[in-house]
Amino acid sequence: MPPVAATPWPTTMPLSQPPDRPAMRCAALLLIALSAPLLADECEQLPQPSVTFKRIEVATTQNTRYSYKSLTNIGASLARPGQVVLGLTRGNAVVKFATATPAIIDKSGRWECISPQITISIGFAPMVLYVAREFPAGSCAYGEIYEHELRHVKTYQAHIGEIEKDLLATLNTRFATGGPWRGPVGQKRTQLQQELDERWLPYIERRIASVDAAQALIDTPEEYERVANACNGEIRKTIARP
Repeated sequence: MPPVAATPWPTTMPLSQPPDRPAMRCAALLLIALSAPLLADECEQLPQPSVTFKRIEVATTQNTRYSYKSLTNIGASLARPGQVVLGLTRGNAVVKFATATPAIIDKSGRWECISPQITISIGFAPMVLYVAREFPAGSCAYGEIYEHELRHVKTYQAHIGEIEKDLLATLNTRFATGGPWRGPVGQKRTQLQQELDERWLPYIERRIASVDAAQALIDTPEEYERVANACNGEIRKTIARP
């Protein structure tokens, strides 16, 4: 049988890769990745976002210029029908936002990252304690009415302290976690201010207004009766005069 001629090996490489080529390529890519420097996130240069609360504290002003009839008219929305108002405490709720937004803008000038730094000031200002002018300072009746109204003042002050911790936790969760905000230049600042004005300002005002429930616990029928009968009936006799 004549010998079979050997098939010559092709002079060009086949299109398919040799079995060990993928592993070699992965190793090369891994080596390149490990040897390349890691790029730092420029936004990390910014301070962390933060929320800070400040208490607005003002001295309580005393007012004895109004008669009990005038105070009854002023406090009509708070008093029960037929009730005479001998003293009144009024606190104007105040909420103020102050923001700083340090930023880093990329080289294109189109994108930025900002770090919201929010300061929220809350309190009651002014705070005015009224005692009807029919009960002069230094009298027994004045002392009874004043002490009753002072309980309202302290309730206003305590209420701010009670809600502050919860508000701080809520707003920290929203604004102070997750690092800097990123987006087109100017967009995040606008978003921040809009959210504070439209969402969080009404929310904080509602939380402050919830003090009314605590104030109502002071103005019970029993307390009114006690004050009216104090000082050997001096208060009741005064308001019974024509």
